[in-house]
Amino acid sequence: MKQFFNIGLALGFSLLAASAAQAEIKIGVAGPITGSNAAVGEQFRQGAERAAAHINAAGGIGGEKVSLVYGDDASDPKQGVSVANRFVADGVQFVIGHYNSGVSIPASEVYSENGILQITPGSTNPTFTERNLWNTFRVCGRDDQQGAVAARYLAEHFKNKQIAVLDDKTAYGVGISNEVKKGLAAAGIKIAASDSISVGDKDYSTLIAKLKEAKVSVIYFGGLYTEAGLIIRQTADQGLKAVLMAGDGITSAEYGQIAGDAAQGTLMTFAPDPRVAPGAKAVVNEFRKNGFEPETYTLYAFAALEIVKAGVENAGSSDPEAVAEALHSGKPIKTVLGEIAFDEKGDRRDEDYTMYVWKKGKDGKLDYSMLKD
Repeated sequence: MKQFFNIGLALGFSLLAASAAQAEIKIGVAGPITGSNAAVGEQFRQGAERAAAHINAAGGIGGEKVSLVYGDDASDPKQGVSVANRFVADGVQFVIGHYNSGVSIPASEVYSENGILQITPGSTNPTFTERNLWNTFRVCGRDDQQGAVAARYLAEHFKNKQIAVLDDKTAYGVGISNEVKKGLAAAGIKIAASDSISVGDKDYSTLIAKLKEAKVSVIYFGGLYTEAGLIIRQTADQGLKAVLMAGDGITSAEYGQIAGDAAQGTLMTFAPDPRVAPGAKAVVNEFRKNGFEPETYTLYAFAALEIVKAGVENAGSSDPEAVAEALHSGKPIKTVLGEIAFDEKGDRRDEDYTMYVWKKGKDGKLDYSMLKD
């Protein structure tokens, strides 16, 4: 009798434990929490945490609590795959991340093979959604979209200037630079110089000497804010007067801090500022009251979590493959960014890019604002 009672008690405890385990939906948040792109990792964390707090306060997703699990990929593809494998072991069902396209692409293979749905707030390389994987979605746009906008602007405003196109050898940097080259070629514009740098480089003297020799006055850079800031700062220091243009990889206050006054006049493609979206006001004020400015990808991470919630509710299931099918249906989802609908690849149907310029405000701080042209 005692043995029967113990078995029954153990069974009861195991059922309770199983019930408790089922009462949460594990969502991984992956990005560069450390390293040169840590500012973006913090945006991911802030956005996901606040969204999860909102969702849990309203009863969770289908009555299940959202539980966040964090993974630091440090913008490194190998570390990104390690994070992906740990998420698999931890029982993660959905992933908000990664940031770098070169990390998202290999990590997505791990997620696909293990039944995990991935929504990236910031990976823009077209390859991410062009491989017929069931599980890849992005809240941001694509490099072929913003590359075309950049090339068109260059062709219209700098057609008689010597233009250089640089990249940082990453999937993002090479991808977007190639799109710009393609657009310029279509417009009949021959570039004056083309070169690559490596992520982590500090001294660009040799590169700048080449740009001077080619009489370059406009530089398009496919890469992120750290290297971009150093390049334009050293360009100015070494007496080369050139306008820098880049993509959404420099959309961070960190760029202005690194480049200093040389950042003024920098041109940049990015989506319409998410902070001014009609449905974002309350959330933006909430972030600011807590001392965090929700720039760039903060609200994209917030929206990604809202999309997971809507996907589960529309699918009537928390099974990631069922959720993916529901998202692919194209039904608009209300988010902090506005309504978002996905196509059969997992790309947004409505994303667009515009041009921004970096300049000093009345407070003397460097920041970007939409260019009125």
